[in-house]
Amino acid sequence: MASRPKVTQQKRARERARQERQQEKVRRRDEAKVRKTNTPGAIGGEDPDIAGIIPGPQPSPWGDEDLLPLDDEDEVENAAGANGGGH
Repeated sequence: MASRPKVTQQKRARERARQERQQEKVRRRDEAKVRKTNTPGAIGGEDPDIAGIIPGPQPSPWGDEDLLPLDDEDEVENAAGANGGGH
């Protein structure tokens, strides 16, 4: 029967640790809430991640559009070759 007090002490220690973790979570949530209210939000309701993005095709980030310029004749030949024509 000597194991019972040990188990009870372990259980109390676990419960104490759990309560401390819960209190830490509550404290972090409160800090985040205060931090969120103190930081300025998006002005004008615009998302800062997409501010200034223009809808439609975007230029290549690598700038390689000018490396291989296609003439109108090349495009016609490529289209004919892809369709099985061009004999």
